Amino acid sequence: MLKALSRLAAFCLCVALSLGLMAPAAANAAGISPDDLGVIRRQAAAFEDAKSRLPDLARLVSEKDWVFTRNLLHGPMQEVSREMLYINQRLDKSDRKEATKVARSLKEALADLDEAARLQDFSRLQKSYSAVAAGFDAYSDLIPAEAFN
Repeated sequence: MLKALSRLAAFCLCVALSLGLMAPAAANAAGISPDDLGVIRRQAAAFEDAKSRLPDLARLVSEKDWVFTRNLLHGPMQEVSREMLYINQRLDKSDRKEATKVARSLKEALADLDEAARLQDFSRLQKSYSAVAAGFDAYSDLIPAEAFN
């Protein structure tokens, strides 16, 4: 009887340990910890705020408003690079390479847009705006859907 109880206790201990080891794996199935997801949520909200300014930027570009185009880039949209950096650091490792590539492309497009406004080159400004809008869309697609819940 004592031997059967010790076997039952050992079996229960094994089951409890197995379930305890499986729970974190299930919680981490997406590869993003709850803490990382919290950071991504905050940064994604700020990224989306900057993205929401694209219609304002489009209007300024179409009006050839060189000064306010640059003001918008250096003001409300200035932190986009930092936000993408924080998001990239918290993404699953399998997604980081693509996110870094898209973020770099968006940063280059923003810099080119700023330079076009500085030079008052309307053709380049329009082309750069298109690249910026496409970059925002491409990066938004890389942010995990859970960040917007």
